[in-house]
Amino acid sequence: MHLTVTQKPWFLALSVGAIFASALLISTLTRATDHSFLCSLSPYSRATDTTSVQLNAILHYATSRIVPQQSIDEIRISFDVLKRASPCNFLVFGLGHDSIMWNSFNPRGTTLFLEEDPKWIQSVLKNAPFLRAHTVRYPTHLSQADELLQFYKSEPACLPPSVQLKGNQRCRLALSDLPDEVYDKEWDLIMVDAPRGYAGDLPGRMGAIFTAATMARNRRGEGVTHVFLHDVDRRVEKIYAEEFLCRKYRAHAVGRLWHFEIPPERNVSTGTGFC
Repeated sequence: MHLTVTQKPWFLALSVGAIFASALLISTLTRATDHSFLCSLSPYSRATDTTSVQLNAILHYATSRIVPQQSIDEIRISFDVLKRASPCNFLVFGLGHDSIMWNSFNPRGTTLFLEEDPKWIQSVLKNAPFLRAHTVRYPTHLSQADELLQFYKSEPACLPPSVQLKGNQRCRLALSDLPDEVYDKEWDLIMVDAPRGYAGDLPGRMGAIFTAATMARNRRGEGVTHVFLHDVDRRVEKIYAEEFLCRKYRAHAVGRLWHFEIPPERNVSTGTGFC
């Protein structure tokens, strides 16, 4: 989820940042007495003052020439869900300067970022120490995507209804050694915008997509899990989304973003498949 510097003149980039800042400011002022869209206070939140969290975001985007990689129409899909979610646990695969924005949309909830590059984490947290991020090791490569898709179908440890994530060494798609916090918490929203997946020697998003789908299916609480997948214009993201997140659960398709609403496995009957 690293950000890119726009090729437009710097004052246009600044205008985009100002748009985000204005939207956040308006939201803060108009909803000062309406906290129904905010997520419940979490012991993991370092910044408990809603106004402080959002003002930090306003300052950042109003003065930055770097803009989020997602378009405003794509961002609004997640934003609208976050407004309705209460309480809200938000897991994001990827860390970037747009992470301040995601965090500000969920000021009293738990927002946790998973990032593959420890040096990049240090760089981002240097300017935004209130963000929470863990380093994640991805054992796959994009070049293995087709092989892994065939492998999982013949490996019982990868198949519903018994598939688990933590400690699952047999399923090569399962992210089995994440921090305990990731497994112990039920995530209401999961954003998959990482790891890098634009070249064969990079990790690819196969494991992240499989893990998000498994978390959603294994949900113990009520309601659906909202899963957002970015860069669906790429072949692997699209194929893995249709295999594990399921076209029938797709609620929105805007630009390069797909939004899925996945029910707990106990509420559906799919046999040994995900869809």
